Amino acid sequence: MSFTLGPRASSAGYRLAAFDQIGSTNAEAMVRAREGERGPMWFVTSEQTAGRGRRLRPWIAPRGNLASSILEVLTVTPAVAATLGFAAGLALESALAKLCVEAALRSPGSDNLKFSLKWPNDVLAGRQKLAGILLEAEAVTGGLAVVVGIGTNVVAAPTDTPTPATSLRSLGIDVSAEELFAALSDGWAEFRGIWDAGRGFREIRRLWLERAAGLGQAVAIKSGDEAIEGTFDTIDEQGCMIVRTASGELVPITAGDVYFGSAASAGAT
Repeated sequence: MSFTLGPRASSAGYRLAAFDQIGSTNAEAMVRAREGERGPMWFVTSEQTAGRGRRLRPWIAPRGNLASSILEVLTVTPAVAATLGFAAGLALESALAKLCVEAALRSPGSDNLKFSLKWPNDVLAGRQKLAGILLEAEAVTGGLAVVVGIGTNVVAAPTDTPTPATSLRSLGIDVSAEELFAALSDGWAEFRGIWDAGRGFREIRRLWLERAAGLGQAVAIKSGDEAIEGTFDTIDEQGCMIVRTASGELVPITAGDVYFGSAASAGAT
């Protein structure tokens, strides 16, 4: 089976570069942008050998997993471009939900899993990380080259991640990277359209909060040697996590490792 765009993405004018193996789909997308590619264009593989996640953590996709990146050149500020990550989370969550329903129909008795979105850029199955999203941006002629990398554990999951990880196969969901990508590309076309260069972020924010992991729960955010603890109150109009401390202060968080519930105190040490 080969990678193909979903019908919605294809009709919307997206293009596709698929690879049998590549070092990093994000890196390839940015190289193409520097060379004049303006997108919108997907870069996808089922085997990535030199990918990376946030804070330069490695993100390796063994054969059968999905590594995908979408390149678009936008006339927005970097701060507005950063909110596109929330649309990416919604796109992947909707693709996963659709495929899980289809898998359940193929295999009666299997569970219809629920997925949630962990701020700022993870997709969870239960309390385990299933996917990660990484945004990168660089000024090019004509605007801001924005690359949104989406890595999903389809057949295997790493064992050395800060948040315990899982894969679709481990969850009993029998889908391929190619099937997931087609659904993801359609989901992206939908939620990228709603986002609309940031003009639709209010609706994206509403939809994201409906699927947010840990909303209203105890949370600790660790950034370097600093930690903030409180309750996950909401995200604001810029996409910052708002934490309500024990004193009632509302603190905006722009970056950090997030720990919920009983893991909060352990994560902050």
